[in-house]
Amino acid sequence: MDRLETMRVFVAVAEEEGFAPAARRLAMSPPAVTRAVSALEERIGTRLLHRTTRIVRLTEAGARFLADCKRILGEIEEAEVSAAGSHADLRGQLAVTAPVMFGRMFVAPVLFDFLSRHPRVSARTLLVDRVVDLLDEGLDVAVRIAHLPDSSLSAVRVGAVRRVVCASPGYLAARGAPRTPADLARFDTIAFSLAGSPVEWSFGSGTTVERVDPPWQLVVNTVDVGIAAALAGRGLVRVLSYQIGAELREGQLEIVLSDVEPPPVPIHVVYPEGRRAAARVRAFVDFLVERLRSEPWLG
Repeated sequence: MDRLETMRVFVAVAEEEGFAPAARRLAMSPPAVTRAVSALEERIGTRLLHRTTRIVRLTEAGARFLADCKRILGEIEEAEVSAAGSHADLRGQLAVTAPVMFGRMFVAPVLFDFLSRHPRVSARTLLVDRVVDLLDEGLDVAVRIAHLPDSSLSAVRVGAVRRVVCASPGYLAARGAPRTPADLARFDTIAFSLAGSPVEWSFGSGTTVERVDPPWQLVVNTVDVGIAAALAGRGLVRVLSYQIGAELREGQLEIVLSDVEPPPVPIHVVYPEGRRAAARVRAFVDFLVERLRSEPWLG
């Protein structure tokens, strides 16, 4: 097995976190995959993977080598695509992460269309409500709804969303609408929390930020349950504006306290290696950026 093929095997093992799944992905036998990685480690002179009976993890040297392998293989793929011109087909695996609800609503439909256009590309998704390390988890593209810190990653802004407080028209008709954040003490509120105490709600910006801790009637750990509770008239809930686009359009929910909302939160498509990313990654980023920028609820 030549060096490039050995690198491809190593990348597959690292991304799949196991020799057997990598073998299935590469249509090879597990012993052949194991021998290829062992030969690679012997040639380099260092251990690249921590092996257990249940999972395979990268060593520190393995993480650095994985980044180099992906860059080299991406450059080779790009050279082949460039040489073949417009007749070349994109190919290889694409790994994409996004917040759960945003991924379901916006990223998944774009990914489905992309795969239809490029049948030689395969994909896996990781939809989670946490910030993931693209390198550590073998990912190519991320959608992040946040103010981004400085990093070596490339980021393309595609829109912004608001943090809004809303309730059903029926609830507001019966209880009235809060006019200031302090008024929330008189209303039923629906809080969101993954663990521990619910997060307080903040309003305004700069030196005029006001933080309140309303009396929670209900605490949920998923946004869709919180929205369902608001639709059922259980009280006020705070969500990102894109999450209730359909309900606002159909008049099922109404926004309150819009004049004291905090500043919008930007949405970015993030990917490593910039213009040196693999052709399929760059093509998907361009496709995703164009589609997300056309979404009215992300403007």
